[in-house]
Amino acid sequence: MNDIAAIAKQIEPEVKSLGYELVRVAMIGGTSDPTLQIMAEKPDTRQLDLSDCEIISRRLSDWLDANDPIDGAFRLEVSSPGIDRPLTRLQDYTDWAGHEARITLAEPSEGRKQYSGILNGIDGQTVQFTDKSGREHTLPFDAISSAKLLLTDKLINATAPLSTEGADSIQTIEE
Repeated sequence: MNDIAAIAKQIEPEVKSLGYELVRVAMIGGTSDPTLQIMAEKPDTRQLDLSDCEIISRRLSDWLDANDPIDGAFRLEVSSPGIDRPLTRLQDYTDWAGHEARITLAEPSEGRKQYSGILNGIDGQTVQFTDKSGREHTLPFDAISSAKLLLTDKLINATAPLSTEGADSIQTIEE
């Protein structure tokens, strides 16, 4: 079995050396199609384009070949976290305060495992948010098994590309 947390700690310096932040490392696809999924972003724009994915993919492919930390064959997938991104780091809850999110706990709290609401940030190691009824909640960060932003108009506006140059036309490149 592969220790994905250990692999993430090992590849994070590689990603950072290229000027990117590691957002998430996951093994997806099960035994039929094992895929090492790497999500990263530029710290200044929180975005990633295709050329960024290529740069990271080439570096990590070389590193994975040299260090062989994963048992068996697998595919490498490098992508941006997307608009409705996963919230994987404590800082994400501060960075995305004011936006809607869905949080799933590893174990039930207050009789439930899933919460949705507006992120209010963090207090130490706890995530604070307000649900749709206006009730405030505080959840320990280490109790969260997964969380992601919910797609809203506010989020779309907040994550609009810094440049839309060329977005209104299709360019064909002949080789």
